[in-house]
Amino acid sequence: MTDIDDDASLTQWLAQLAGPDPTAAQRLFEALYQDLRRLARQQLRQEAPGHTLSATALTHEAWFRLADQTRTQWRSRGHFLAVASTMMRRILINHAEARRADKRSAELVHLSLSGLDGIALPVDHDMLAVHAALLAFEAVDPRAARIVELRFFGGLEIVEIAEVLGLSEATVKRDWALARAWLRRELGER
Repeated sequence: MTDIDDDASLTQWLAQLAGPDPTAAQRLFEALYQDLRRLARQQLRQEAPGHTLSATALTHEAWFRLADQTRTQWRSRGHFLAVASTMMRRILINHAEARRADKRSAELVHLSLSGLDGIALPVDHDMLAVHAALLAFEAVDPRAARIVELRFFGGLEIVEIAEVLGLSEATVKRDWALARAWLRRELGER
């Protein structure tokens, strides 16, 4: 059995993910599970409490979707985790949109003004607003938008993002600062 604790061995295993060895996927999943759970917890921290998806469910859903990727050439552990982060974000966005659609088709409930105090914004409101703002920003600066996705949604560090995108750390820091300022303005934060 190959030791997959080092990045070189892990990258070789990633290359075999869609290969003929049926046990490679299971061993790879076991080796990456804690990293994937960390990403899922990071993603769910951006959500309101009481989200209907758990970190475990998000981890498993992302894994199933990633395991089906047959055209992706995995370059490293960081590359895999960056794609996993993006996949988790897409899952959460799809989930939020589905919940919003379900709420539109729900029965109307009559409320009085005195009952408005107990009503909060929908749980998925912030995630969808950030997603919409990020899509708008992507039209302005795709590279910086990708950095936001990896940093904010994926929880990757500046060094990891620089490695995944093939950029210098200074460029990543500069794009991150620009993106944060743009998104704050877009989302109306001060």
